[in-house]
Amino acid sequence: MSQYPWGEATATGIGSHPGEDHAEAIKVVFGELPALPYLPELPARGVGADMIGRTASLLLELPVEVQPSGWRFADRPGRDFKRARDHLLRDLDALEESAQGYRGPFKIQVCGPWTLAGAIELRYGDKTLADSGAVRDLVESLAEGIVAHVADIRRRVPGASEIVVQLDEPGLPGVLAGTVPTASGFGRLNAVDVQVAADRLREVLPADAFPIVHCCASDVPFKVLRTAGVKGISLDASLLKRRDEDEIGELIEAGTAFFLGVVPGVDASLPDIDVVARPAVELWRRLGFPHAGLASQVVLTPACGLAGASPAYARAALAKCRKSAQVLGEDLGRRDG
Repeated sequence: MSQYPWGEATATGIGSHPGEDHAEAIKVVFGELPALPYLPELPARGVGADMIGRTASLLLELPVEVQPSGWRFADRPGRDFKRARDHLLRDLDALEESAQGYRGPFKIQVCGPWTLAGAIELRYGDKTLADSGAVRDLVESLAEGIVAHVADIRRRVPGASEIVVQLDEPGLPGVLAGTVPTASGFGRLNAVDVQVAADRLREVLPADAFPIVHCCASDVPFKVLRTAGVKGISLDASLLKRRDEDEIGELIEAGTAFFLGVVPGVDASLPDIDVVARPAVELWRRLGFPHAGLASQVVLTPACGLAGASPAYARAALAKCRKSAQVLGEDLGRRDG
């Protein structure tokens, strides 16, 4: 039996979609990505549909509100928190209807703790990241919220064989490098220690799901992710550097799954499926791994979310990833034959 929730030659998406019609976005996802569908996010709907607000609506006993500077913790749930929660609940209702009869793995996305901490301000105006105690409170609340969210998904999608939980951490490299701006914008917050970053990230990884981390930056912190114990890493294949390949090889050898972004997240000319699959094939070849493992350990995706794309391109990009993943499996057969 495979150690991964999905079968061979699988593709999926990152999370965000263009437009405001969530029911249509779900239909596109299930239609184009039947092997690993996911809950799409539509940030174009406004406040509360964005990555930060959507995940903040999962936090327990830590209500948020929107200020001119962005999201901030509040004394009590207000209009902004309710709007974010309502967006999510409507999306889950639409998912429940569309997923009837579905059997297989299912993916959801939440914002990771370090990106949240670098984005949400405390009541007195500084970033959560500036206060280690506040970070601990945020992590504890998020961990509980993720557990409850996963349980809700299992109830609404009873045919889901396993839940893949993607933590979006675009802000993690900046947290580690000490480049996150203060609330005023005139300074930078201190860098977070690598071990502390890994420890806090580990605390939110759900034990009853398959946790992966998505980071579309050019400097993915592989050491932190490995130390935290994530089971998969999602990244933009075009940003991979040769100097990272030793760490990537160690992760592959340890069984870590890789979600490789192989088509642009915004409207562009989509190449032939052989070209789309090439970064995965060539990475595997350079690192010297048997071809037999590639089609199960690697999942093909767009390079990042599709919120900035047109609806037609978003559908085409997902279809291209799916067809390219199939070619990847066929390519393995030809090479091993």
